[in-house]
Amino acid sequence: MHATLSEGVVRAGRQAREQFYDARGYGRTDGEDIVLAPVEAAHLLFRGDLDSVDDMDFRAFLASATCPDLHFLVYKDLRDRGFYLSPAREDWVDDPAGADLVVYPRGKGPWDDEVAYRVRVVSERATVSADDLGDVVLAVVDEESEITYLDTDRPDVSGTTNYEPPAGVTGDLLDDRVLLWDPPADLFQHGFYGQPLSGDGEEGSIDTLQLSLVEAAYLVRHGVLDIDGGEQAVLQCGREVEGDRFDRRLRVYAALRERGVVPKTGYKFGADFRTYADVESVANLTHSELLVRVLPDEHAFAPRDLALDVRLSGGVRKRMVFALTGGDGHISWLEAGRLTP
Repeated sequence: MHATLSEGVVRAGRQAREQFYDARGYGRTDGEDIVLAPVEAAHLLFRGDLDSVDDMDFRAFLASATCPDLHFLVYKDLRDRGFYLSPAREDWVDDPAGADLVVYPRGKGPWDDEVAYRVRVVSERATVSADDLGDVVLAVVDEESEITYLDTDRPDVSGTTNYEPPAGVTGDLLDDRVLLWDPPADLFQHGFYGQPLSGDGEEGSIDTLQLSLVEAAYLVRHGVLDIDGGEQAVLQCGREVEGDRFDRRLRVYAALRERGVVPKTGYKFGADFRTYADVESVANLTHSELLVRVLPDEHAFAPRDLALDVRLSGGVRKRMVFALTGGDGHISWLEAGRLTP
């Protein structure tokens, strides 16, 4: 069977429509004929179902640059996994923006009104803007043509922690932390602020409590903590050790607390924070659920770095969330995880 290339699509006749579209979900109908996207035609050439497109066999067609080879690799992989899929082209699918391929649930095809995944194909050497993620699966093709699927979403980050710290707590600002002398025990035991320096942190009194700068800045701002120099002293210290990153982290820390989520340092996991969604007491603390990395909203991800974060979070049984901070104070949340279609 032969086909022709015209205006960026491949056209075949009535027999092709019955064999490819009706039976296996390739292409779109055009009267009694069928219109195929180049990646679909390449797959049919590869399988031997098409003999040629404008006298080009599979090798010549793929080398012609009509069909991007990375798209073909992902298309073939998903077809091999048992999915029907369509190129994300205008007038072919309902929501083509930001995707290269639309994948249908197993057993369904382009004639059904249901989508399993919207897929964007990228090389491991490419960069991807954070704005382009959130409702798409990244199919990352590495240098050995292996494919890793990373699912991205815009989660609702929230929790049920409800603790109101007392006012009138005093502390001393040191090099890069604040020490509270004889603090109220509830501040740690139920609010999970700080780390005890001495005393029983879980059940007994706490003689001295160490606060990070971001915790201290939040408590000073909310009228809980009094230190010499007030909020500006903490902010100045934080900016000296972290630069603008401190303000971004403080903004995210405050947003998490206001959403009922308790953030603690994520340093051991290579993140800014690890979070707890439901803290009643430190004595009954469960494992943290999220790893949060704070980034500017114009950030562009290298797929290698994204895969590293996802692999690390999965290895410690947590979800990877990025807090994207805008200059206007807005924070958007982006989650990424490994997907096996």
